[in-house]
Amino acid sequence: MRASHAREFKPALQTSFQTSLKGDSLAYSLLGAAQAVALVRTGTNLPQALAQLWARSETSPQARGAMQDIAYRCMRQLGQSEALIAQLAPKAPDALVAALLACALALMTAPDAVAPYEEFTVVNQTVTAAEAHPDTARAKAMVNAVLRRFQRERAALLETALLQPVAQWNYPQWWIDAARTAWPRDWQAILQAGNGAPPLTLRINARKTSMEQYLQRLQQAGMAASAIGPYAVRLEKPVGVHLIPGFAEGVVSVQDAGAQLAAPLLDVQDGMRVLDACAAPGGKTCHILELADAQVTALDADPKRLARVGENLERLQLQATLRTADAQSAAWWDGQQFDRILADVPCTASGIVRRHPDIRWLRRKGDTLQLATLSAKILDNLWQMLAPGGKLLFVTCSLWPQESEAQAAAFAVRHQAVRLDAPGQLLPGGVAGQDQDGLFYALFQKNA
Repeated sequence: MRASHAREFKPALQTSFQTSLKGDSLAYSLLGAAQAVALVRTGTNLPQALAQLWARSETSPQARGAMQDIAYRCMRQLGQSEALIAQLAPKAPDALVAALLACALALMTAPDAVAPYEEFTVVNQTVTAAEAHPDTARAKAMVNAVLRRFQRERAALLETALLQPVAQWNYPQWWIDAARTAWPRDWQAILQAGNGAPPLTLRINARKTSMEQYLQRLQQAGMAASAIGPYAVRLEKPVGVHLIPGFAEGVVSVQDAGAQLAAPLLDVQDGMRVLDACAAPGGKTCHILELADAQVTALDADPKRLARVGENLERLQLQATLRTADAQSAAWWDGQQFDRILADVPCTASGIVRRHPDIRWLRRKGDTLQLATLSAKILDNLWQMLAPGGKLLFVTCSLWPQESEAQAAAFAVRHQAVRLDAPGQLLPGGVAGQDQDGLFYALFQKNA
């Protein structure tokens, strides 16, 4: 990458600008996606960036869907797109121009069997989008020239770009190196899995239906699906939650197959006191309550995220005690020990990058140690809250051993904890037909 292209994105983005583009046009969706991508490059996560944009404009559900699709595609192909821009642009474009080009190139190099849009449409609509915003209008001619040159010289440009590992794999170099070090046999499959779109997996509510009954209901609705676990159903084609039979009345929830292992592993019995630390958004809290009549406390430091736990409980007609507090503090605790503790601790989220492709561009190499240190403090704090004979389930959605296996081993030594059978590290994708996220599980019992 030329020195002129290797710079930090620190723009003063005019995200409040109201464009005159038609809301149902590709240009409108491209411009919105580009603004979201530019915000990610300043440190905002992608869902938050999109939510900020939508809050400032009256965007239709269809336009939101298109905007989100383009932005997520762009995140999954950002390494390749930025390598192409470095070849094509005479100097590093301003932040929003670079993001608009990256979105367009992601559509023009889509790995889909059938491209989402015709190339000439993408070029035309990207130029229209550039013209419609004050941060990009002056670069309209350059945007047009870059995209048309890419059309003419596609093969040669891609060949040169893909010589760079960051462009080939679409991850920062440190992430590629970390994957190779941690998983020397599987690193390529892991990186490829993280670049794919995740399946839509549901969790049936055992209080309201059975697997057989729900599969039959889906069949009657014309939705192809298969059971991939005791409570896990994978839809062949993802749909919006409002179209999922039984979702509104709490018959099913959306939850990854790997995440559905947590509640059964805890082996919660009726009447037990259970703590779900770092509980938001509440999928595991709700699953515990679907399987047992337990006294569950759901803890989270973020009141807004904890509110989502409450919304999920309400939809499922379940009850738990919600507490806004930091899991590394004991100030909130009344001294009564718990029979079971679920510790889904903070981590780099490297195992769920296919669901959150922006994570790879937001994380830094030093985050792994910082988050592992925080998680160790949380685990040590929670251990005192566990009753003798009780079980603590340590969960991360990380692929890095420093946050998972090394953390579990060190914890067991510090506390002389008995380690019970648990899956350990799940790799993203997994065995045929399973297709879960990259989670890690370690189960500990406290000596009586």
